[in-house]
Amino acid sequence: MTTPRLSVLLPVRNDERYLPFALASLSRQTFTDWELVAVDDGSNDATPAILAEAARRDARVRSLMLSEQGLVPALNGGLAACRAPLVARMDSDDISHPRRLELQMARMEADPMLGLVATSFRHFPRRHVRVGMLAYEAWQNSLTSHDAILRDLFVESPFVHPSVVFRKREVEKVGGYRDMGWAEDYDLWLRLASAGTRFDRLPQTLFFWRDRPERATRTMQEYSAQAFRACKAHHLKEGFLKGETCVTLAGAGLEGRGWRRTLENEGIRVVRWVDVDPRKIGRTLHDAPVIAPDKVTAGNGKMLVTVGTRGARDGVRSWAVQAGFREGTDFLCVT
Repeated sequence: MTTPRLSVLLPVRNDERYLPFALASLSRQTFTDWELVAVDDGSNDATPAILAEAARRDARVRSLMLSEQGLVPALNGGLAACRAPLVARMDSDDISHPRRLELQMARMEADPMLGLVATSFRHFPRRHVRVGMLAYEAWQNSLTSHDAILRDLFVESPFVHPSVVFRKREVEKVGGYRDMGWAEDYDLWLRLASAGTRFDRLPQTLFFWRDRPERATRTMQEYSAQAFRACKAHHLKEGFLKGETCVTLAGAGLEGRGWRRTLENEGIRVVRWVDVDPRKIGRTLHDAPVIAPDKVTAGNGKMLVTVGTRGARDGVRSWAVQAGFREGTDFLCVT
């Protein structure tokens, strides 16, 4: 049996409704030298039969059967079974453009230094997509270079997990997927970045992310705002905030206060707040003073930007740079 150039890793559980559409989008790919490793995590609907029929029709399709072990074991089990050096992720309810694999493979093979390539994506069906998710779509699709991705790495997860292609050895080198009580994919991106993996994104819309009420990002505690803050704080403590015991927060709103609690759990104390609201300036919040932006200068410890207002990040960045702060060294945007 010849080794394929690409493995597609697809975990699934009880998705008889949408799985046939995902499989059909793979069968229509212009790039054909792939294998599908479908990991069935204890389905009790028609999913096993759908996979069996797909394997009967197409020798490139393989399915692994698990006894409802959960997403992370399914991903790691499937990853171990992938035979190709490059792995594309796919979920059972999403759709890939026919040229998705062709273009991602071409980008990865053209630059051996790249460890992961995503694509621009689009939510569907559009009629029920909320404003926040549309903003997330626009923000993520704007990150079209390694430097742009790293700059916003702690703002939010920079990749839709099932839209990426990565080098298997890079993911194995950092320990594969982990179950840490937060999003397994975001945790992986942060570890890859720390290990020096280079990222890229194709500007073409090649992946279609199905929006539905039961999607994991809407229903699982691991994808809650609190869990994301915990994930970020854990990685910040190993990197940007390594050795720090106190920090300044730019933004004294609800998001900033959530960050204070999360950082406190990591043994990091908020010693000052920066805010533009005149009603807050001059007050003391959790034993730390709230000061105006013109009263803070670089050189007094690290600062995290926790302003939760949509669209405010660019303005805060501009102020911080003008005040002498260096992004990535003196301050970091985390919202």
